[in-house]
Amino acid sequence: RIMIYNFAQTILFYTIMSTNKCYMGILSKLTEEIKNAMRAKDSLRLDALRAIKSGILLSQTAGTGTKELNDDESIRLLQRLVKQRKESAAIYREQDRADLAEPEEAQAEVITEFLPAQLSEKEVEKIILEIITKTKAHNMKDMGKVMGMASGQLAGRADGKLIASLVKQNLGV
Repeated sequence: RIMIYNFAQTILFYTIMSTNKCYMGILSKLTEEIKNAMRAKDSLRLDALRAIKSGILLSQTAGTGTKELNDDESIRLLQRLVKQRKESAAIYREQDRADLAEPEEAQAEVITEFLPAQLSEKEVEKIILEIITKTKAHNMKDMGKVMGMASGQLAGRADGKLIASLVKQNLGV
């Protein structure tokens, strides 16, 4: 019985992996990068890559069974990992612990390589202005409407803090 169960589990695993191209793309690139980091004996890069792989596997097995990650989920996961590293680095810098902050910042840069290219501030502002004209927003009461649309359109391509500050600035606050 155990042998049949393991065989069925293996088939299910490979079926899930082969049907999810995003998962295969990220995971195969990640595996190659891990191998390269091992060969180069780059421990900082290796730690960051292992953190990505761990995050992907944890989010897939969270809840019941194995869940495929779509593009949006994987981008959110990577953004969360970058945010965690940056926050940790900021705390270490506040406590004058540059020796601990530098590895965190280096890991954040490695994880950022797997994210889509970020838009410049001017490009984000242009998109926000278009959204404001579409929604006919005039004051802070309309900020939620604008933020909802902006977050949807700019997901993974701009930082949430930047979006919020530009929306506030353009709504006259």
